[in-house]
Amino acid sequence: MEPRIWLIAGPTASGKSALSLRLAAQADGEIVNADSMQLYADLRLLTARPSPEEEAQAPHHLFGVADAADAWSTGRWLRAALEVLEAIAARGRTAIVVGGTGLYFRALTEGLADIPAIPAETRAAAEADFEAMGEDAFRARLAGGDPAAARRIAAGDRQRLVRAWEVLAATETALSDWQAATGPALAAGAWRGVVLEPDRAALYARCDARLAAMVQAGALDEVAGLAARDLDPSLPLMKAVGVREFAAHLRGEISLSAALEAAQRETRRYAKRQMTWTRRQMAGWPRITELEPQAQWRQFLALSAP
Repeated sequence: MEPRIWLIAGPTASGKSALSLRLAAQADGEIVNADSMQLYADLRLLTARPSPEEEAQAPHHLFGVADAADAWSTGRWLRAALEVLEAIAARGRTAIVVGGTGLYFRALTEGLADIPAIPAETRAAAEADFEAMGEDAFRARLAGGDPAAARRIAAGDRQRLVRAWEVLAATETALSDWQAATGPALAAGAWRGVVLEPDRAALYARCDARLAAMVQAGALDEVAGLAARDLDPSLPLMKAVGVREFAAHLRGEISLSAALEAAQRETRRYAKRQMTWTRRQMAGWPRITELEPQAQWRQFLALSAP
């Protein structure tokens, strides 16, 4: 395979890391993280970051590079990723961008608007309005100033609805207009992408089993260490799936089995949201539907043939 940029997207537990490692071995590649939680150093197990043994198999970039107290934005990740991609290209190697954060892939392939910083009071007011109005009324109000965002943002996606409104309120320009004024970070012919989209029931079973294995491997110790830092609960890593549930167990509020069950439920919901994103935002990307690693690789080879 000639050097290029591969983008591998998909939900949690779908096999992205294993596929990227195999591709890196075959294509003299280097792996670049596109998962917003795996940026942080604090929760290697709970965020399913590659193990030290996996990282030793190929160069890995942007994994565990941030502290939990440091909130990375999509724009910050994009700037860091482009620097890494430029360096990989200079070495004549294949870049493999892998992860489950859809906004990161959209920033690479469609662009990221250079939106001015939103005042804290505007952000707080937008959150308060959503709480008071409810999603339907809030979305209807957004549609008056940014109808494209109101149509595009999925049901239940409070974060992006609030973001669209706060941008409109602060800048008097629709978020959709900001985004339309930007170009992709990667040229159209510079990359190829695939989406892992396995059977949902099989994926959910793997999610459940993997989270139970994480607990056995020491994920509770990670959560205890993070909780001991008494960080702002609004920080990105504090919202990682499992943190709230296992922290409640560590405080003696619920049993471990109840915490695990709740965290497994939230993991399945997260996987569902990721799959909904890729179906809507990456509809034209080729799909890998297998879950078993060897079958995934065969599908990848078939769809990546010239």
